[in-house]
Amino acid sequence: MPDTNAFDTATLRLFDEVARSGSFTAAAELLGYTQSAVSRRVAALERAAGGPLFERLPRGVRLTPAGHLLHRHAAGVLDRLERAGEELAALHRGSGGTLRVGSFATANADLVPATLKRFADRRPAVDLRLVEALSPRLIERLHAGALDVAVISDYLVAPPGGLRLVPLLEDRLLVALPRDHPLAGQDDVDLRDLAGESWIEAAPRGQPTLLLAACAAAGFTPRGGLRVAEWSGKFGFVAAGLGVTLVPELAARAVPASLVLRRLRGQLPARTVYAALPEPALPAATELAGMLGEWKACTTDTRT
Repeated sequence: MPDTNAFDTATLRLFDEVARSGSFTAAAELLGYTQSAVSRRVAALERAAGGPLFERLPRGVRLTPAGHLLHRHAAGVLDRLERAGEELAALHRGSGGTLRVGSFATANADLVPATLKRFADRRPAVDLRLVEALSPRLIERLHAGALDVAVISDYLVAPPGGLRLVPLLEDRLLVALPRDHPLAGQDDVDLRDLAGESWIEAAPRGQPTLLLAACAAAGFTPRGGLRVAEWSGKFGFVAAGLGVTLVPELAARAVPASLVLRRLRGQLPARTVYAALPEPALPAATELAGMLGEWKACTTDTRT
């Protein structure tokens, strides 16, 4: 069995150049070897390969059948190494490679897709991969090296250590109402005026939510209504007049035109949204984090 340890990259490059030029002398001049050094290395390679790789001619050399076989594989290996070097250089410049992005669901309503579109226009050679999960899971994946950058919030989780955090925005709460609701014509709404409403929620019963925290701050416990698995599914139930719901401003653009959004008066709980990156971060991840910080939240004017 051939000693494949003898097929190191430098030897394969030398073998490839001799095969292409048909000359030990030409290969030696191009690669900076002496002709005798080329002869010795080719002879060592032939011993490792188990037989002659070149037929010696009066003027130059040509590949034997075994030489053709090995040259086909050597050329493939060298080509892949060259492409790997190019891709690594692009990755470290931030202009190529793969960028693994994580985000929580409501960030995917506008913030993440809008920013990824701008990023893709600027860096078309970067291959973007997206993972959607709750912030605690995204943090785990960042620590495990499975993500390069993630959009997370401090809702139900403390800002994590061991990561670089770029604050993006304070995500305020809005209330979504049917267009025929008595309070739909107001510019803003006091949450206490909604104490008697049925609330459409997505979270399992008993789980801490911003709704419970906001209503507690307003001095009442919200009356439970229907529950749906997906946060965006709540809007259909509100439009049907089956209740009202709170909407993070981050997701305002996802609210259908059949509803109105109104700001809430008073000091209400909000969550801080961050771009989280490992250290050291890829240049493309740092660039994307900066672009995420340039996004502006939709205002309620679009749903009046």
